[in-house]
Amino acid sequence: MTLTTDLPVGPAERRSAELEEQLALDPGRFRVLTGDRPTGALHLGHYFGTLHNRVRLQDLGVDVFVLIADYQVLTDRDVAERLDEYVEGLLLDYLAIGIDPARTTVFNHSAVPALNQLLLPFLSLVSVAELGRNPTVKDEIAHSRQSAVSGLMYTYPVHQAADILFCKGNLVPVGQDQLPHLEITRTVARRFNDRYGDVFPEPDALLSGAPLLLGTDATKMSKSRGNSIALGADADETARLIKGATTDADRHITYDPGSRPGVSSLVLLAALCLGRDPHEVAEEIGNSGAAGLKRTVTEAVNAAMAPIRARRAEYAKDMGHVRDVLRAGNERANAVAEATLQEVREAMGMFR
Repeated sequence: MTLTTDLPVGPAERRSAELEEQLALDPGRFRVLTGDRPTGALHLGHYFGTLHNRVRLQDLGVDVFVLIADYQVLTDRDVAERLDEYVEGLLLDYLAIGIDPARTTVFNHSAVPALNQLLLPFLSLVSVAELGRNPTVKDEIAHSRQSAVSGLMYTYPVHQAADILFCKGNLVPVGQDQLPHLEITRTVARRFNDRYGDVFPEPDALLSGAPLLLGTDATKMSKSRGNSIALGADADETARLIKGATTDADRHITYDPGSRPGVSSLVLLAALCLGRDPHEVAEEIGNSGAAGLKRTVTEAVNAAMAPIRARRAEYAKDMGHVRDVLRAGNERANAVAEATLQEVREAMGMFR
């Protein structure tokens, strides 16, 4: 069998639309795996791109697992710095946006050893050539800050397969650029089932419909580039960051992402916070120029984020409770992972 890496987006989009219809009818048949690497503060791009959708799925009644991928921090760096701080920051953000630990399982890689044991049999199911052809891995290697690529970077998609399949996740919210990673997960599940008997589902992609928010410098928003607005930022810091955002010389504000990326991303941010169409927001700002645009964006962001910031501040007063959330999630994830690993051992005929 060969692994397809150049996946057509059209069928994935159609399948995603079908899945949305099924979610509305029977959310309980789905288990979602999603997560973040603890490499810095989550920002508004994360919120509108993925975090908001996690709460939506949770509230629909889907069984959601959120992974804090602490081991995967090492894929593109030599050491995992400030890990405790970043993990606690993720937990605060999750709780603040509405993740409910009673309905969503939040856990971290390093606390669930049975999950990571799945990596070994899964690696036996894919070839080195298949890993090398993965376009997402090739892109990550090209942009890596390391002089040499570690084995963890190379096997990153198979580790993700273990993340998804340990809990028998059958639905994974992804962007189009993550489809090749998910295809490796599907390949691993299919090959394991063909070789040892049916154990794993072949998970489907739930494509994100969220529009792309650029950073304040009109390039890709990133934790490491210093061009994002963190969920934990206060109103004054938000105003300062938006004031310094890149715009252009045209005083008349329009929404045209192709030719005016900086201006359009700010318009989009305001529209998302206001729950409105970006073309209408741009039309209202009109000839008010960059100053008017930034004033509108600042007011919209601060109003939308105020309740989230307030909840975050409340949770931060009791970090013992926040850590208990992770401990409880780890306990559930461990139980699920141990059960899956036992199934794998039995299917493979391993003595125990």
